Amino acid sequence: MEATVVCIDNSEFSRNGDYSPSRFQAQADAVNLLAGAKTQHHPENTVGIMTMAGKTPTVLVTPTSDLGKVLQAVQNMKIDGTVHMSTAVQIAQLALKHRENKNQRQRIVVFIGSPIVEEKDALVKIAKKLKKNNVAVDIVSFGCEEENKDKLEAFQAAVNSGDNSHLVSVPAGTILSDMLFATPIFMEEGGTDTGGGAAAAPQPNIVDGFDYSQLGVDPTLDPELALALRISMEEERARVEAAAAEGNEPKEGEDKAAAVEEEPKEENEVEAMDEDTLLQQALALSMQGGGGEAPQEMDKEEGAAVDEDVEVDDPELALALQMSMGDQQQPPSSSKDDDEKKKDKKEEDA
Repeated sequence: MEATVVCIDNSEFSRNGDYSPSRFQAQADAVNLLAGAKTQHHPENTVGIMTMAGKTPTVLVTPTSDLGKVLQAVQNMKIDGTVHMSTAVQIAQLALKHRENKNQRQRIVVFIGSPIVEEKDALVKIAKKLKKNNVAVDIVSFGCEEENKDKLEAFQAAVNSGDNSHLVSVPAGTILSDMLFATPIFMEEGGTDTGGGAAAAPQPNIVDGFDYSQLGVDPTLDPELALALRISMEEERARVEAAAAEGNEPKEGEDKAAAVEEEPKEENEVEAMDEDTLLQQALALSMQGGGGEAPQEMDKEEGAAVDEDVEVDDPELALALQMSMGDQQQPPSSSKDDDEKKKDKKEEDA
């Protein structure tokens, strides 16, 4: 993890248009890209912003992990005066000295696009002091590369310790941010400088253990889009894995549910069969007329057996059967027999 302070050249020279659209705007785009790369590389990385021109160099944002504050500070910068590189670098060192997390490495990134007024010896002296305090310095020279070459090379040689500091020169007519993207300034400490700002091999787009190359997006150029795509991809992957896990689970629950559903179904079928049998028996009894004592006795026995079953299953049906049996026990009498009885009675009276 690392704390970085970016020093921006906001002098009058930054109005020049030899870098599209201007030196000032080209710096702003490159700084936004650099801040995004630093904060995305490690969650505890912090970035601060300061200007080097005007009446005095000014710290706009102390080292913070809030990328929004950094972008807002870059947007609010104004062009004014001339550059004071030595003063700006020493103020940046003080800002790093008071960083919250003392475990962070210290780094200063200087964008210089105007002539340096300080002498080489003064710059070398400051560089040795920074080296003693374990502060690494990366320098981006553009616009006045040839004029500042000797001073910047001497400064970089004095501050460099274990190849932790780099000097990159960007020629006019190029896009500053694109030229810087593949340089050691945008890479981890320990990357090799090929000298003179030559491009090094770009690193894979791996941030926080996630390879963004599979999404086809650069997290340093558009971190919000990259994060949204990453979340969407992880949610889809989790959904697919959950669906696969559910498909491989044994269907014991389904078998139990099917068995529970079959049991009531069988009971209902038995009850329906019992009711049909009883109805058929009742219909047979009602169809029998006076077929003799034996059939009646048999019907009584069957009726008694049926009554016992019916009392358990359906009381109303049992009552109907009992009434039907009572009617059958009384033998039907014909009108002819009644007339003969009346005639015999009259003869006796006479």
